[in-house]
Amino acid sequence: MSESANRTALPRGRTGAAGPLSGIRVLDLSAYIAAPYGCTLLADQGAEVVKIEPPIGDTLRHYPSTLEAESRAFVGINRSKLGVVLDLKQADDLQTLLELVHDADVLVHNFRPGVAPRLGIDYETLRALNPRLIYCAVSGYGESGPLAQKAGYDQVLQTMTGMCHFQGKPDGPPEIVYGSVVDYYAASLVAGGVASALYERERSGVGQYVGVSLLRAALTMQSARMVWAEGEPREIGREMRAGGVTGIHPTRDGYLYLSANTPHFWRALCDKIGLPELADNEKYDTVRKRSQHAAEIVPQLRAALQARSALEWEASFGEEVPCATARRLEDMFDEPQVQSEQMIAEFEHTRAGRYRGFARAIKFTRTPGPEPFAAPALGEHTDDVRAALRRDATDAAASTDDNHR
Repeated sequence: MSESANRTALPRGRTGAAGPLSGIRVLDLSAYIAAPYGCTLLADQGAEVVKIEPPIGDTLRHYPSTLEAESRAFVGINRSKLGVVLDLKQADDLQTLLELVHDADVLVHNFRPGVAPRLGIDYETLRALNPRLIYCAVSGYGESGPLAQKAGYDQVLQTMTGMCHFQGKPDGPPEIVYGSVVDYYAASLVAGGVASALYERERSGVGQYVGVSLLRAALTMQSARMVWAEGEPREIGREMRAGGVTGIHPTRDGYLYLSANTPHFWRALCDKIGLPELADNEKYDTVRKRSQHAAEIVPQLRAALQARSALEWEASFGEEVPCATARRLEDMFDEPQVQSEQMIAEFEHTRAGRYRGFARAIKFTRTPGPEPFAAPALGEHTDDVRAALRRDATDAAASTDDNHR
């Protein structure tokens, strides 16, 4: 990994245990969700991440938010980063970025193809400055092809790639899968791709270009559907939904999701709800058969579920039947399992104040990683980073003078 002892020391060093990526410096020039959250996942693992924004800030800062002082989305996406403002169209600010690139390990952006060369920060240019640089570009559709220059967004790619078609009911219109699922999956690809490139760099000594696109992410998520056997017609069932029993059902109070696909779970479900005869019926003894006869099974199942609330059924089923009461997201902050896994941390934001938020996506036993901290206010660390670079340049000049005496 980079020789961190010789690089410019930036403000706010990480506190706490080392992570698997401690000592790695990441320059995050991206906006919105996919690429920025990919950098956050790297920060969770110990990397020092510098978020570099234009003077107007990341577009996500300006999204509607019920959190008054700052965008809730921005705060949630950009934890554990230093915040720097640079106008890359200005020579001085571009020079500042290039100075940071000299001893960075990773640079991530999500400019459209063509923008980075115009700004003078394309891969070939930056590789000449730092051959060890891992350069990750996140795009909507990839680097080539007829759509390469087109802006890509989560729900646009959902709609294009068939996700909305599968989400909708057979007799209804396509429906969006809310939650920015393509963006978040692309973020995982960013973190995984960058980590793999860093691992390979340990062997070769040189960096490389890493390309992630929302199109790739959307299709990767549908790998189980993306199988077209020779001779199959175009229109064929590609969905994995078991149908019928597996799904969300109303109870006396609240809704309950049930998954009873294996023979063991199917038998346990039938016994628990007082309908053992369903499990004994050969007509329903496979997932496929139960799906075919859902119209016969589901009314009996739902009538039985009216005897208790969703929470009561959840407690009754225990480990014998996979299930979950339909809860609100707010319930997760104090959910015992979430607390036990230490997924929630306390943060102090310079503008938004104290809040609780998600902390880490991966657990490492030997190198759990440093403590997370709140997303930066716009330009919060700009002056400190510039000062650090000036000190480093002054020290380097003094060292050169001493060597020539």
